[in-house]
Amino acid sequence: MAGEPLITIIGNVVADPEQRVSQAGKPWVTFRIASTPRVKDRQSGDWVDGEALWVGCRAYGDYAENIASSLTKGMRVIVQGLLSQRSYTDNQGQQRTSLDLEVEEVGPSLRFATASVARAGSGGPAGGGYAPSGVGQQPTYGSTEGGGFGAPQGQPAWGTPAAGGFDDEQTF
Repeated sequence: MAGEPLITIIGNVVADPEQRVSQAGKPWVTFRIASTPRVKDRQSGDWVDGEALWVGCRAYGDYAENIASSLTKGMRVIVQGLLSQRSYTDNQGQQRTSLDLEVEEVGPSLRFATASVARAGSGGPAGGGYAPSGVGQQPTYGSTEGGGFGAPQGQPAWGTPAAGGFDDEQTF
């Protein structure tokens, strides 16, 4: 599928991901997101929801299993992938167009939420895992509670400001 644009969409998961298995026995997952822009009403001056962009997403393999076990309805996510468009006829005989995204990357939006990330096992680039220099060895990080990576030794834990880091008084 050459020529499809790689795009990034921020939106909300509208239903729990549906995990499936192909005829070849490979796992895959589908989920939908809705991205609704906020626009300012010129007459009232209020911010209102614009028209939602609905996008169907799909992923394959170990990635599909990670998505199915991590995402739930209502989560705000950032999804990047290859966009494609397809036309079809619905059950009522109407011509419809669907936007679909073959997922390259997905993660939680941290604008209004926090997240804990845990390593999903040993996978190479296709599995989304981290491959330390000594294959099969544990990485030489501090705590790995819950399967996630701790901060490198001598560094503050992730999510904790470092000395001289950001404070509430700084502006950007």
